[in-house]
Amino acid sequence: MSDDYIYDEATGEWISPSDAAAAPAESPDGGVEVRDAAGNLLADGDSVTLVKDLKVKGANQTLKRGTVIKAIRLTGDAQEIDCRYEGIKGLVLRAEFVRKR
Repeated sequence: MSDDYIYDEATGEWISPSDAAAAPAESPDGGVEVRDAAGNLLADGDSVTLVKDLKVKGANQTLKRGTVIKAIRLTGDAQEIDCRYEGIKGLVLRAEFVRKR
């Protein structure tokens, strides 16, 4: 048995090399894969549909289920996507609440 451990920056824990092999998959270009609620792979420029009503903090507005968001941008985080919607600047959505069109 080896006493070598790897520091995982995402969790802040020291893990064994065998556990590091089971880490989340990265895309071939070195970025993080972002998947929607149905498990589809998302990319920059995709259009998505909301699968749940979402209250937008600071905008006093609710985005209804079925709302189409066009031209998303990936942030480098596996759970967040950056997007624009009329009247809301700096909108960041969780990938678990959208579905690829």
